[in-house]
Amino acid sequence: MSTSNSTRWWRAVRRSLAWSGLLLALVVTLMLAAAWRAMGSSADGARRARMQASPQWKQGHFENPEPLQNDLAGSLLGMLHASADTSPSSEPATVAISAASLSTPPTSGLRVTWLGHASLLVEIDGQRVLTDPVWSERASPLSWIGPRRWYTPRIALASLPPLDAVLISHDHYDHLDYATVLALNEQKVKFVVPLGIGAHLVYWGVPESRIVELDWWERTRLGALEIVCTPARHASGRTLFDKDATLWASYALLGARHRVFFSGDTGMFPALREIGERFGPFDLTMIETGQYHRAWPDWHIGPEQAVQAHQLLRGRVMLPMHWGLFALAYHGWTEPIERVLAAAEPVAVQVIAPRPGESVEPARASTLVRWWPKLRWESALRHPIVSTQLK
Repeated sequence: MSTSNSTRWWRAVRRSLAWSGLLLALVVTLMLAAAWRAMGSSADGARRARMQASPQWKQGHFENPEPLQNDLAGSLLGMLHASADTSPSSEPATVAISAASLSTPPTSGLRVTWLGHASLLVEIDGQRVLTDPVWSERASPLSWIGPRRWYTPRIALASLPPLDAVLISHDHYDHLDYATVLALNEQKVKFVVPLGIGAHLVYWGVPESRIVELDWWERTRLGALEIVCTPARHASGRTLFDKDATLWASYALLGARHRVFFSGDTGMFPALREIGERFGPFDLTMIETGQYHRAWPDWHIGPEQAVQAHQLLRGRVMLPMHWGLFALAYHGWTEPIERVLAAAEPVAVQVIAPRPGESVEPARASTLVRWWPKLRWESALRHPIVSTQLK
């Protein structure tokens, strides 16, 4: 190639790279613009001062007493061995909920309706609480990319009965959904959230008067129902730059006659025993069981440790959640419930597994019905989930 031809070739390459860079920058800018409000806002002023006074706040962010450990190489390798059934091949069996079915109070005083993943409607001693509601098609700040739900919401938000509170466990997109918050705000509901998440809600238009922001072990009251913000072992963040800027939590719901525990997202941690001793026994524990991998054993508790957590909490009936709606890990979509049942049977833990949209009164729960298909799944022996630093 002559010198002149070589020069022209390099100029063409440079122009091509420059235009590619500009196009990429434009695409990123447009994506950020579309996602900007959904990503939320950081805390400042009195809210941030309160966060900084928390025992959980250290060196500019929140920390777990037992730090999370991650195996990045193991996580990347896990992608190569993902199950062929991470998502169902056809829509799972679900129940469409009618407003009329929720209009009659539960005979026992306690009823739970699983809406998929960590979204549950809990009716407890005359109060209605909705946990981590996600009605959007994707767990993402954008409507066209990100984990997509496997079925539509089983009831329209507008058809829900009046809510006394919405509980948010942390600000990851599969638990705190921008569009759902906007819709619920129109219904003038109260939000109970961990420290820092109020900044997102205020940014989205929720009045401060309808936000109750709690640190671990703090509590609030809704009539006869007491809600205690209890510890969890997890993380937070909605962008690349706000990791652990808000707190994560579980909740104990203490009614006049019944007690319920909602785990949010969590790994195994020693304080579960303390929660059980202080607030148990629980008539119902709703514990996350899915979206786990051995490479991140501290982020998600896994099926076998979920059963152990239920026992530490002194639970009577266990409802496995955080599965059945999104594919966020490499395991088969039915594996979490199969492994929970396998772990629960030898220790006589009663498990309920309602179909998405199905309501159950734990005190009147009948024989478990296996509504999911029979698929191959990895046992705890082949794929153990064992959280670290438990002693």
